[in-house]
Amino acid sequence: MALVKYIDEAQASDRVKAVYQDIKATRGIETINFFWQALANDPSTLERTWASLKEIMAPDGALDPLTKELIYVAVSITNGCDYCTVSHLAAARKAGLSAEMRNELLAIVGMANETNRLASGYQVDVDPAFHQAVLDL
Repeated sequence: MALVKYIDEAQASDRVKAVYQDIKATRGIETINFFWQALANDPSTLERTWASLKEIMAPDGALDPLTKELIYVAVSITNGCDYCTVSHLAAARKAGLSAEMRNELLAIVGMANETNRLASGYQVDVDPAFHQAVLDL
C-alpha cells in the first residue's frame, strides 16, 4: 500500500497536469500510472524525475530503447523494486522483448548477482587488464 495518496489528473494542480500531459504525449499513453501519481504529491520531485527519465530513456541515445529497458529491469530486480521491474518489463515488451529474451535476461541477472556477491565476499582485487580495457574506451 502506498504511503501517499495518488494524485489523478482530476485532482492535479496545473503544474502537475503539465507534467502529466508531457508524459502522455512522450509515451503515447492515455492514463498516468501510479508511480507518477505518487510523485505528484511533491511537484518538484515529479518534474525533476520526469525530466531526468525522459532524457536518459530517450530513443535517440547510443543505446537502443530495448537495451535501455533491459538495463532498467536488471537494476530494478537487483534493487528489489517490483513496481519498476514489472513496469519496465512491460515497456521492454513494447520495444520488442520476447519471452526467450526475458528468460535469458532473468538468468543473467541472477548469475550476475551471485557472482557479484562471491567477488565481494572474497574481496577479489580487480585485474589490471580489466582496468586498462575500460580506460582504453
